[in-house]
Amino acid sequence: MIVSFSVANFRSFSTEETLNLVASPRLGQSHKEHEIAIPNSDEKVLRTAVLYGANGAGKSNLFKALSFVKRIALGSRAKGSGTGREAFLLGSRAAEPSSFDLQLIADSKLYRFGFKADDNRITEEWLARIDGSKEKILYERVTDETGKVKVNVPGISSAKKLKALATVAGPQNQSFLATIHLTLEKADLDDQLRSILEWFENGLVLIGPSAPFRGLGNRLAKDDGFKEFASGFLKATSTGVDHLDVVKTEIKDEELLASLADPGLTSAFKLLKESKKGTTFLTNDRGTELRKDGDVFSIIKIRSMHAHKQGQEVALELADESDGTQRLLNLLPALYYPRNKGAAYFIDEIDRSLHPKLVFDFLKFFLRSCEGTQRQVIVTTHESNLLDLELLRRDEIWFAEKDKEAATRLYSLSDFKVRNDLEIRKHYLQGRFGAIPFLGNLARLLDDQGCPE
Repeated sequence: MIVSFSVANFRSFSTEETLNLVASPRLGQSHKEHEIAIPNSDEKVLRTAVLYGANGAGKSNLFKALSFVKRIALGSRAKGSGTGREAFLLGSRAAEPSSFDLQLIADSKLYRFGFKADDNRITEEWLARIDGSKEKILYERVTDETGKVKVNVPGISSAKKLKALATVAGPQNQSFLATIHLTLEKADLDDQLRSILEWFENGLVLIGPSAPFRGLGNRLAKDDGFKEFASGFLKATSTGVDHLDVVKTEIKDEELLASLADPGLTSAFKLLKESKKGTTFLTNDRGTELRKDGDVFSIIKIRSMHAHKQGQEVALELADESDGTQRLLNLLPALYYPRNKGAAYFIDEIDRSLHPKLVFDFLKFFLRSCEGTQRQVIVTTHESNLLDLELLRRDEIWFAEKDKEAATRLYSLSDFKVRNDLEIRKHYLQGRFGAIPFLGNLARLLDDQGCPE
């Protein structure tokens, strides 16, 4: 789970802004089932957060910032390719390092991971475990002005190969955590590092507005419980889908090449064949998943089954379903898979292609299922129907707004004094809490349009 995330000098973020998901003690007994205890602390973390803001206010940039952190934590960087960071360009800070600081719960422990990066290199990096008010540094990494990287590992005493790797330190533009991930086997790591890497790999799931859920076909193929859940959810929400059918076929190299009529899949096969990773996959526009597990290749196809009026079943490819049905299916792992301890799902534009009532019921279903477990969903949205104090706590409602320097600011509804019976949606749309579009003189534009008679 994410406890807090801070970002500075990245895209629309100038000075440091923080999404703080620590439950406010001022709210008393409000929705106590939405709180999860933070390890070795008297504080609680919230199971959900909903972020509002006008178009261009920076909501999606928070999603992109966390996506960048995940890439830096796990991914390799080619020599000379820089870090890929995107500085805030509308001020004087563009040349300064961007900074990211993430507090997370993994395997029932609280950690803090962060780094600073300029265009060319990671200038600082840290990983620490937090126990109450104490912070134990697991490793620290700095890069001096000459580009030399130095790593200290005071909090990791048992991993000999890790200490040897620390003396090498790794590329300037690649995080030390990624160097560990790409170089060492899990057996060579202590429990803490294994937990952190597992969380970044599988516990932090980022779902964009249009991108498919990575590995959805394989999850449906290997987990009958999830396939049954997804089928039931799609049927219950009147999508027209009776149930899902998943076909996974293992194929030899020569068979695969002969069967790939899609140029994109042919290119994907070549990439997978060259990949050194144990498990990789790629998906084409039709929803077909090409997968490599070790030396074994397979093709996975998801089909939606519809009941014909004559009592027969009709199978459709997933790509033939509506955008809303596809979007809903890609979101369903957030309702099922976070039963894995500590998982956090960040969904950008949850309302994309979905009916307002379905968005409301989706979040309601999540909050009412498996109460008290370490499961978390964070969403960005324009859907004002979620502004309901029976559904959400005040500290679960967040806003993004641009200041006069065009930089994004984040703040919570809990920063305002509001009555518990206040109609939040109405007052938000009236502009009381900010974070809505400022519409200029549209009437003047209409008058100046000069339509021909």
